[in-house]
Amino acid sequence: MTAKGVFIVRAEVPEADRAEFEDWYQNEHLGEAEKMFNATGAWRGWSQVDSAIHMAFYEFASVEAAVAIQESAALQTLIGKFDEAWGDRVSRTREVIAVAG
Repeated sequence: MTAKGVFIVRAEVPEADRAEFEDWYQNEHLGEAEKMFNATGAWRGWSQVDSAIHMAFYEFASVEAAVAIQESAALQTLIGKFDEAWGDRVSRTREVIAVAG
């Protein structure tokens, strides 16, 4: 059986943008991304170590599906929307993990 995969987006959000980012991500971006990715689940949170760090998690039935998202048209569309909303004010990185247990 193949492991579930999780696609993670880590964003560094300036304090001045945090409230607006929180509203936009919760009410617009998270649900749209979950649907466009055809993910089995999505959730997000703020770091308790560094308050500027926001992480979003998109779960997939397999690691392969999570890896494939990185090359998808859906991700490119969402990157465009993110960049339009936040420009270079919010930097981000992406990662895929295999759920180990």
